[in-house]
Amino acid sequence: MSGSDLVFKVSPGGCLKGEIRVAGDKSISHRSIMLGSLANGVTEISGFLEGEDSLATLNAFRAMGVKIDGPDNGNVTVHGVGLHGLKAPHGVLDLGNSGTSMRLLSGLLSGQAFDVEMSGDGSLNSRPMKRVSVPLGSMGAIVEGTEAGTPPLKVKGGQALKGIRYKMPMASAQVKSSLLLAGLYAEGETCVIEPAPTRDHTERMLQGFGYEVRVDGRTACLSGGGELQATCIDVPADISSATFFMVGAAIAADSDVLLLHVGINPTRIGVINILRLMGGDIELQNERVVGGEPVADIRVRSSQLRGIQIPEEQVPLAIDEFPALFIAAACAEGDTVLTGAEELRVKETDRIQVMADGLKALGVDAEPTADGMVIRGGEMSGGSVDSGGDHRIAMSFAMAALRATGEVKIADCANVNTSFPGFVALARGAGLQIGSQNGE
Repeated sequence: MSGSDLVFKVSPGGCLKGEIRVAGDKSISHRSIMLGSLANGVTEISGFLEGEDSLATLNAFRAMGVKIDGPDNGNVTVHGVGLHGLKAPHGVLDLGNSGTSMRLLSGLLSGQAFDVEMSGDGSLNSRPMKRVSVPLGSMGAIVEGTEAGTPPLKVKGGQALKGIRYKMPMASAQVKSSLLLAGLYAEGETCVIEPAPTRDHTERMLQGFGYEVRVDGRTACLSGGGELQATCIDVPADISSATFFMVGAAIAADSDVLLLHVGINPTRIGVINILRLMGGDIELQNERVVGGEPVADIRVRSSQLRGIQIPEEQVPLAIDEFPALFIAAACAEGDTVLTGAEELRVKETDRIQVMADGLKALGVDAEPTADGMVIRGGEMSGGSVDSGGDHRIAMSFAMAALRATGEVKIADCANVNTSFPGFVALARGAGLQIGSQNGE
């Protein structure tokens, strides 16, 4: 462990209480910058997530000539340049740890007149990109990675794109979004057919910017040649970030939290559905629609969770929330079985293996499988866990300390800032006994 590594140290026990507004939704923050940049006019964004991933997207568009004011306390002003107004950047676009930025930009940049190279950190440069480069190739795009299909990616400009009808082999909102963004520049109609529902923020936001998207069941279609018109976007709080507090409140005795202004897009509420199936006490209050996205305040109180067989149709609706759900399973009575989640093996880390290793380090019976895990709930001891540099794993094990019998020490936590800046202060304010320090 290098001297700059951040270590979380969390004392055992405690409970969570109070009203909490977590960081803004990362998926919506990314897309607000992308579509705002391509729109005609000035887009005002509030609630923007000032984490490293969404800032990577913001900086990429600045590098391509878009004037962007902020972020200032979540407020961003994007001076759109229109669909054909981007300029070639002066060097490689560095997207840090953000797979969303790279996959969505692969589609968007396929329609530009100039060449671009995109790269990232060690984790991003080891992630699979053929899932977007291959279907984009069938549209006429040229997106080249390494022999292994990983970044750096070179996107060749000046290609004449043609619309396609693409049946996705696996459910992925990033692949769907990448193809729809390329479709803005393609001749004819681009349709993407999903094997299972995934988050639909791109389709909703395109419509919010006045672009026609036709959605019929699991098929989304658009035609090239239209225009985007600037709008105002209030980014809801991120349900993925709210998940850590939902799980923490569910597992810790005497907890009662109200999570404010959380996005409850139907393609993202797998975590609520799964926790309720496990016996979680979750109540949605003040439901409303803000900027095309459904929002609610979520009240969670402590409850006795029980192990379940997680329904496979819920898996794509909760794919980012499984690290935290694994902690809930470890505190539940009986066995929890997850199948159909092989996608977890190609996230920031192999989340199945890293979570299983961490749970075992805390004395939990956790058996990884090819596409999921079997977790036998029981007592959790203290111990040392390595997050593998994965922000969601770090925050999940921080919440595990609420039920642990000893201190939980989590290594390699610097990447928490990619998705949830201010997590430590917010968690401490709610009652988690967490501190952080640089590792030795």
